[in-house]
Amino acid sequence: MTGFPWQEILAVLGVLIPVIAFVWEFAIVGRKRLGYRIQMDTTPSGLNTEHARAWQRLERRSGERLKHPSFVLIRIENIGSAPINTGDYATPDSDNLGLSVRFPGRTVAGVLVTELSDDNLETFFHKDKWPDSSDEEEEDGHKVGIVKLPKVKLNPDDHYKVLVVLERAGKQEGTLPEPEVVGTITKAGDGRISKTRGQTGTPRWVVALICFLLMVGLTEPFIFGQTMRTGAPLECARGTLEVTGSTAFKPVVEQAARSYQDYCSDARIDTSGMRGSVDGLQRLEGETDPKRRANTVVFSDGSAAADSPALVPRPKAFMLFSIIANPGTEVHNLTQEELRRVLRGEVKNWSEIGGRNLPVVVVDRESESGTRMTLEERFFGSSAQPGENSTDCEQVRGDATGQVLRCRRTSTPAMLETVANTPGAIGYSESFAANSNPGVIKVRIDGQAADFDAAEAGAYPYWQTEYAYTYGEPAPESLPAKFLRFLTYQEGVDILRHSGHRPCAELRDAVGCEPSGAGEPR
Repeated sequence: MTGFPWQEILAVLGVLIPVIAFVWEFAIVGRKRLGYRIQMDTTPSGLNTEHARAWQRLERRSGERLKHPSFVLIRIENIGSAPINTGDYATPDSDNLGLSVRFPGRTVAGVLVTELSDDNLETFFHKDKWPDSSDEEEEDGHKVGIVKLPKVKLNPDDHYKVLVVLERAGKQEGTLPEPEVVGTITKAGDGRISKTRGQTGTPRWVVALICFLLMVGLTEPFIFGQTMRTGAPLECARGTLEVTGSTAFKPVVEQAARSYQDYCSDARIDTSGMRGSVDGLQRLEGETDPKRRANTVVFSDGSAAADSPALVPRPKAFMLFSIIANPGTEVHNLTQEELRRVLRGEVKNWSEIGGRNLPVVVVDRESESGTRMTLEERFFGSSAQPGENSTDCEQVRGDATGQVLRCRRTSTPAMLETVANTPGAIGYSESFAANSNPGVIKVRIDGQAADFDAAEAGAYPYWQTEYAYTYGEPAPESLPAKFLRFLTYQEGVDILRHSGHRPCAELRDAVGCEPSGAGEPR
């Protein structure tokens, strides 16, 4: 069933069923439809009280007073999509009778048209077209009052109301039967006159249609998910994959690995070895076990050295990095030249460049970090930075007295924690991780915040391409190959975006995965 087009079938049904329902309701069954509504059927009490007044004088034309009167208000309406003409009533053309309203157990004392949706309808109720408004007959020994209504032309949504005064017939007790409208409209399905409800109600066919569409909406993701899951030969592979490399990219890989394993229960992806870009590349290049080498992927912030021809790169994401500082520095912007001077140790106190009177503390990553290599590539070129002179980020070693304190951390989380907790500290981090840590501030560079559009235009310099490396080309059906495709074409792309990165395919220079406006580092 993996190839069965469930999604397409549900999509077609979701469109086809409402169209069929509409055509059936309004074009076939509902083109000509006449309906009626009993809006009032009441019997007054207390006619003998002093407040009744005019109600006590209700009488027939003969002058005989009504003893047990009741009042009925009936609404006759066109509920179809086409006009109802006088020729549509199923009575002889010579007979102007259109409809009859029957009142079992009551006789008619008076009839009055009370409301017309269109003033032109009044012509149908003139005496020459409506000479006789009532009648009565015997049925099972009981009288039945009848109100005769003329043939009235009604456009869609037109209506009229008739108020009928009645009197209970004979000595019949209890609740009287409900009035019934009798008549037939030709070219209207079975032609019967439908009893309708108030506009506040929802037609049952509409409720049924809504339920069906809701079922399609709820079922489609389930079926689509099942077809995705049962399509294991297309996307899933079994076995174990070891992922090493960038700590900055580790949160993305961990989330993608969990998602892939949810789909592919026979896959195991180990991300515990992600300890830095250079570390991962060196371990893969030096691996001697062919099986383990074939089942390892390394993620690196930037490209590997040119002398590693066995390592095959695949650009996956465009990453932004940020200069971060402890909020106490009160420094929110640095020019590139100021940044270089600070990181070289030439600025010893933040007050020298407009900040607070605090000693500068430089927190570095280890030399094998892709984040550090990107920093050096973008801002220092071939010139080297000074080495570390502190292990605890609190005191310089004895031989470094008078120098700017420099220490290093082995991961992005450790870098963020140290800068957040060390007065006067400055460091650098992947931007999305920096956004998630309220204890640091992101320093603008030349007045520009870390932003993809600014980096694309060449205005923001601290960025890098995230590469996935394998030792040679992996087999197309292998777990490394399928996991990398998952990151490029499937749910992994959404994980990249959610983690603050931009998939390479979304850049103008998708092949190089570099911003088209980027220039050389100064």
